[in-house]
Amino acid sequence: MIATLLATAAHLPAEAEGASAEHAEAAGLPQMDVTTYVGQVFWLLVTFGLLYALLAKVFLPRLGAVLEERRGRIADDLDTAANLRGDAEDAGRAMESAMADARARAHAIVAKQRDALNAEIDAEAKEADAALDLRLADSATRIETRKTAALAQVREVGAEAAAALVQKLIGVTPDQAEVARALDAAAGGQGR
Repeated sequence: MIATLLATAAHLPAEAEGASAEHAEAAGLPQMDVTTYVGQVFWLLVTFGLLYALLAKVFLPRLGAVLEERRGRIADDLDTAANLRGDAEDAGRAMESAMADARARAHAIVAKQRDALNAEIDAEAKEADAALDLRLADSATRIETRKTAALAQVREVGAEAAAALVQKLIGVTPDQAEVARALDAAAGGQGR
């Protein structure tokens, strides 16, 4: 294409170039001036050649190195992240295992304490029952003693009352031995 432009520019008649130049100057577009096409094409090729050389030899290798370094850093970061995730999962499993062990030990301690407290409560309950049985036996003995004493007093009071009644009814004071025999006979008769 460039060769075609150069050949066309070389074969143009001078008049057409003059008319074109006048027209380009009048229009205000110097890049459309056919007389300058050869120079424009030359500098275009030089500029693009230098740009291509700079890109190929300087910029693209640097950019490639940066991209390669970035790719390597990303790969290293991904590997590190995978290792850290594995470590975190291992630590999580270890923590869960430790928590399960701690729960099991806590349940064992609670069960042991509960059994010890139940044994202590049973022992105290037995002691309390034994103490209560002793108090009940002591109370029963006291009640029996007081009952016997009360019955003796009732017998005495009954004997005195019977003697007083006999004296009032018949006017004779009875003998205490006779009153005791009569009371014994009456008590024996009631028990039958």
